[in-house]
Amino acid sequence: MKKSATLASKTLGMLSKEIKPGINSIYLDKLAESFIRDNGGIPAFLGLYDFPNTLCVSPNNQVVHGIPNYDPLCEGDIISIDCGVYMNGFYGEHAYTFEVGEVSNEVKEFLSCSKKSLYLGISKCKKNNHIGDIGFSIQYYIEKNGFNVVKDLVGHGIGRKMHEEPHVPNFGKKGKGLKLQDGMVLSIEPMVNIGSSKIVFHKDGWTITTFDKKISSHYEHNVAIVDGNPYLLSTFSYIYKELNIKSLEEDSFRNEKINV
Repeated sequence: MKKSATLASKTLGMLSKEIKPGINSIYLDKLAESFIRDNGGIPAFLGLYDFPNTLCVSPNNQVVHGIPNYDPLCEGDIISIDCGVYMNGFYGEHAYTFEVGEVSNEVKEFLSCSKKSLYLGISKCKKNNHIGDIGFSIQYYIEKNGFNVVKDLVGHGIGRKMHEEPHVPNFGKKGKGLKLQDGMVLSIEPMVNIGSSKIVFHKDGWTITTFDKKISSHYEHNVAIVDGNPYLLSTFSYIYKELNIKSLEEDSFRNEKINV
């Protein structure tokens, strides 16, 4: 699973230097498919539940499951990209919300808060904690900062199937829900709206947008519980290398037992 998740991370890293005003998401999708196949993987989303593409690409007020198209990105947009890889019988999945050109300070603060909530949720992925502990930590931080988590969509277990039990909501109560155990691997993925938490499901069966048409973000890591503690199988380090971002946020979630 580490290999699958790492290739998904490398794919987003490769794409990060291509994201700029004027390019379209079909272009990004084709790059991603070639990159995954060239590195020994299979695009996990392509054909999954009949999804037509390699990437889910969701700009601005799209929450998740956006279908790549020929619409050009514009200065000041944000774009969430979700990427899945299948290798050696296991799935990996990874998502990041990118800035397109220069965005406002308000948007930067929103994205920073959203990403911080991801790591707060990951910190609760410990043996004998509960699913509710993860959701509570995400929801509390997001709402404290004036934003809202999407409650109609959740994270999930991942392994030999893309979507496995348990569901991992981005809201909850401390000490409630399934007790966490060693060996679990979870996709932790806060979907956060700058405005209302309400969303709209579109007739194409995939596209989901915010009810108030305000922007939404999506960050996702695959997290294994090993020796009682959370460890990342995915990493934003490939993105950060391309974008010259310095960060220590992942340092406490490393384990030599699962390095490849």
